[in-house]
Amino acid sequence: MTACIVGWAHSPFGKLGGETVESLIVRVAGDALADAAIAAKDVDEIVLGHFNAGFSLQDFTASLVLQVSPDLRFKRATRVENACSTGSAAVHQGLKAIAAGSARIVLVVGVEQMTATPPEEIGRNLLKASYVREEAEIDAGFAGIFGKIAALYFQRWGDQSDALARIAAKNHKNGVGNPYAQIRKDLGYDFCRAESDKNPLVAGPLKRTDCSLVSDGAAALVLADVETALKLKKAIVFRGAQHAQDFLPMSRRDVLKFEGCAVAWQRALAQAGIALSDLSFAEVHDCFTIAELIEYEAMGLAPEGQGARIIAEGMVNKDGALPINPSGGLKAKGHPIGATGVSMHALASMQLTGTAGDMQVKDAKLGGIFNMGGTAVANYVSILERLR
Repeated sequence: MTACIVGWAHSPFGKLGGETVESLIVRVAGDALADAAIAAKDVDEIVLGHFNAGFSLQDFTASLVLQVSPDLRFKRATRVENACSTGSAAVHQGLKAIAAGSARIVLVVGVEQMTATPPEEIGRNLLKASYVREEAEIDAGFAGIFGKIAALYFQRWGDQSDALARIAAKNHKNGVGNPYAQIRKDLGYDFCRAESDKNPLVAGPLKRTDCSLVSDGAAALVLADVETALKLKKAIVFRGAQHAQDFLPMSRRDVLKFEGCAVAWQRALAQAGIALSDLSFAEVHDCFTIAELIEYEAMGLAPEGQGARIIAEGMVNKDGALPINPSGGLKAKGHPIGATGVSMHALASMQLTGTAGDMQVKDAKLGGIFNMGGTAVANYVSILERLR
């Protein structure tokens, strides 16, 4: 145990008119420091997660965090990026600084502003997280890539439309209780299952309700070494933190197995000294419903091709044996790329401190987080537990 989360902040996710990347950063960074009761002068290092890839004209953003306070001037500040797992990359970078002894307190911020970008450019920007040489011509952008994965999964294991609709319905139902979520509406299984004018096919077998949202938003954490954390009002310790990077080209992997996801989970659980069944809940990367389905199998909840059984039996419902995405996940909450991983850690910390409100999982003791970049290329798993 080398580091703890001692404070956090979270903006609403969605179409945030009047906000900028800078204003979002400043808001959540300041709020997180206040939540942790940490003065800006005591921060040793700043890590900013910001994917961008064309979403913002301002592409040199680490120093924007310094706008929070003059006391942050001359602190070390670095921007990190690892596609859709950029937020978790920033968190894990902060952990490394503390583990190395080069920092005692690290401020981590994740941010993205996507909705100001013209729709035709959004898909092109997101495709920069694919292997452009082979995959950039796939129709419908990243939805097309996951639509292709879904079609291949259906071909190998049979039609999974019922399972995908159940995942979408579960996450939208959970999202009603999330005050930060972009969509707070229980859409119901029937709506998610049926193709309609309001829920058309987007790519392959994926409908609109199978796809995460284009979003603006930010989240921030304050990390501290354990000795410092124990002197503060709350401390969420990292029992495990693992990152497994896989090949970028889909052609070099079996894209239906998410092997990097499996490796990251195995390593993190071993590091934490626990079994998957010990977790109270998990926040996982449901950029598309087919991703959450395959992640059930990669986590070890079900054998290959049998993930549908997990959702059909209710195991991953909020009142199930292992609630998955009690926040509503990316599906309901939204997916501002650079902010997503930081958001997952903040929301998990709320669960473990019993402050998650209507999202709260009863008696939450251990939380798991899986944040994915690309098609299971960058894979980050964190295991969190309340220390105080």
